[in-house]
Amino acid sequence: MGFSVPAEAYDRFMGRYSARLAPGFAAFAGVTTGQRVVDVGCGPGALTGELVRLLGPAAVTAVDPSVPFVEAARERNPEVRVERASAEALPFPDASFDIALAQLVVHFMSDPVAGIGEMGRVTLAGGTVAACVWDHAGGRGPLAAFWDAAHAVDPGAEDESHLPGAREGDLGRLFAAAGLQDVEELLLSATVEHPTFEEWWEPFELGVGPAGGYTSRLDPESRAALREACRARLPAPPFVLTVGAWAARGRRA
Repeated sequence: MGFSVPAEAYDRFMGRYSARLAPGFAAFAGVTTGQRVVDVGCGPGALTGELVRLLGPAAVTAVDPSVPFVEAARERNPEVRVERASAEALPFPDASFDIALAQLVVHFMSDPVAGIGEMGRVTLAGGTVAACVWDHAGGRGPLAAFWDAAHAVDPGAEDESHLPGAREGDLGRLFAAAGLQDVEELLLSATVEHPTFEEWWEPFELGVGPAGGYTSRLDPESRAALREACRARLPAPPFVLTVGAWAARGRRA
């Protein structure tokens, strides 16, 4: 999926949005003083940093399968336990945390129901599991203009709207299938300002995620056509994007 990249590349590409999403997601999950939490699929640590701010480092644990992301999360949060692991095989005993969170991760899990089930396993009885995914299907994610432009220049381009959790109601369905109870969903939003079109566009050339992978496979002429199609779909700079992500939370029985 294009996540064996330097943490700085992810920061420029998606980290600029995920950092703005993290406070609202943590609030939705009900994170509060005195809890122990695990950040599943932590990436370079956008949500991890927010959890440390709220709870202190001793209360926060994080995992990610990407070596460069684990290294970056450890460097940025040196007092946090950060492990290399997949969501589907968390290296923790049952009932280890009050809350398990997965920000912008479920759609990249190899088995989302198993991954959410693992989050439930490591959560205390009555504890909370929470996840969020960009609203790719509803056109409210940060990549909406990119994929709309890609379809215009390449009708066969495969976007991310089909991925698990990327549409209204899908996370709730996955949570229920994983055995969670009292599932609730909400559309979260985040706002990011882009000073120039180039600042918005250039991270797509860094090979991060499906969009970066798609861009990297294009020949120079096709890439230039995609870039200009994106430019035509965005406001004149500087511009502000308000993006949305579907979030779900459920209770472990």
